[in-house]
Amino acid sequence: MEKVKTVAVNIAAIALISLVLIWGNTLYRQHAQFKKGEQAAATGNFTAAVAGYEAAIHMYTPWSSVVEKSAQKLWAIGDAAERSNDIPRALIAYRALRSSFLATAGIYSPGEDWIKRCDTRIAQLVQLQPAQR
Repeated sequence: MEKVKTVAVNIAAIALISLVLIWGNTLYRQHAQFKKGEQAAATGNFTAAVAGYEAAIHMYTPWSSVVEKSAQKLWAIGDAAERSNDIPRALIAYRALRSSFLATAGIYSPGEDWIKRCDTRIAQLVQLQPAQR
């Protein structure tokens, strides 16, 4: 019976260590992608900025402030594009934000408020686009 307890404890320890390592790796990559988004935004590279922030959200870890910062940055990019009447870029930013949170959904669905905000804004902007031929 003692051997069964030892095996069970070892399995639990290995599982816990594995989860911590996966979480730590994901958190590290999340920060790295956010940094890439920040660097791209600083140089005015729209595509790379959106990709960096979007990837940071895709690497969702609970209670990470980087996810919220990335969402705010994508929203700001979309808002700035919208104010400069660049509807296609605004739609890209809002859709990237929306799809990032949808991609992280599982047992728990983070970012539901962002998804609703994006849905509303996307619907408004689609109406402003000229008819596609």
